[in-house]
Amino acid sequence: MPRQARIDAPGALHHIIARGMERRKIFYDKKDRDDFLDRLGEIVSQGKMRCYAWTLIPNHFHLLLKTGNVPVATVMRRLLSGYAGRFNRRHRRSGHLFQNRYKSILCQEDAYLKELVRYIHLNPLRAGIVKTLEELDRYRYCGHSYLMGNSQNNWQESESVLALFADHVSAARRGYREFVEKGIDQGNRPDLIGGGLLRSAGGWQAIEALRKAGIHQKSDERILGDSDFVENVLAKAQERLEQKYALAAKGIGFEQLTQWVSELTGVPVQAMTGPCKKRRTVKARRLLCFWAGRELGMSLTDTANRLGISVPTASVAAQRGEQIVEREKLDISALSNVKT
Repeated sequence: MPRQARIDAPGALHHIIARGMERRKIFYDKKDRDDFLDRLGEIVSQGKMRCYAWTLIPNHFHLLLKTGNVPVATVMRRLLSGYAGRFNRRHRRSGHLFQNRYKSILCQEDAYLKELVRYIHLNPLRAGIVKTLEELDRYRYCGHSYLMGNSQNNWQESESVLALFADHVSAARRGYREFVEKGIDQGNRPDLIGGGLLRSAGGWQAIEALRKAGIHQKSDERILGDSDFVENVLAKAQERLEQKYALAAKGIGFEQLTQWVSELTGVPVQAMTGPCKKRRTVKARRLLCFWAGRELGMSLTDTANRLGISVPTASVAAQRGEQIVEREKLDISALSNVKT
């Protein structure tokens, strides 16, 4: 059975897990971990995201991110490709570092934020990297130490997490730590990262009770939440999918999109290909790169090849294009007026 596409949504909470190829190490030493965190912090800050929890394990990592308008796929592409390139150069290796598919679970924030923060931050203890909760309090490669006030960064969200436990910081930290300590004996939590129905219902006993009561539960492997939340997320995802393919259904492709951007910006179609530093042309190409990916579903590689630019250049252009669309409130629906 083919794998389902990941579900994304602006302002959504995502639990992300990425592992090394064949479960091999992706962090060899302190320099590797620090480089990863520098990249993560920059991406989180630039993308106006919130990072509630994170932890680095030698062969994988966990992130709990609330996205802004930048898609999770774009965030992860920047993070994984940038880190892997540096890692390979530093350790004189080649080939893929990460498994081809990271895991991204869209989560119901109100119901699961506290549980996910605890689960993610207990990973070093479960993995035996630290032996006690006291060691975890000061382990700098996990967001727990930041919430406890024992390490510093300028990109991790702390106020909203601690506010779940008390109004004042000192009392909130005590409440948070007590909550984390109570989770130590829970061990692995398949209901947080396992099957969709198991997750959504809250465990096998809950599923059995619902079945006996004749209650149907909507579930999906990609979503952590109750039945109504799952159904709502899937409906919105279908709407976005239909919008994307509505352009193709009208016969609108890359050529028509390019023509529309040309008319919008006054930049000739031929000027958008190849290197050019004229401000208006750069703007047009940024819009084209963004809309080609977001509205036509084109890959960065395909877009870059058509424009005669490198993939990294196309990636940066798409990010800048999204900012332009937001700032100027440009509407792609005007594409329906393009002659096909």
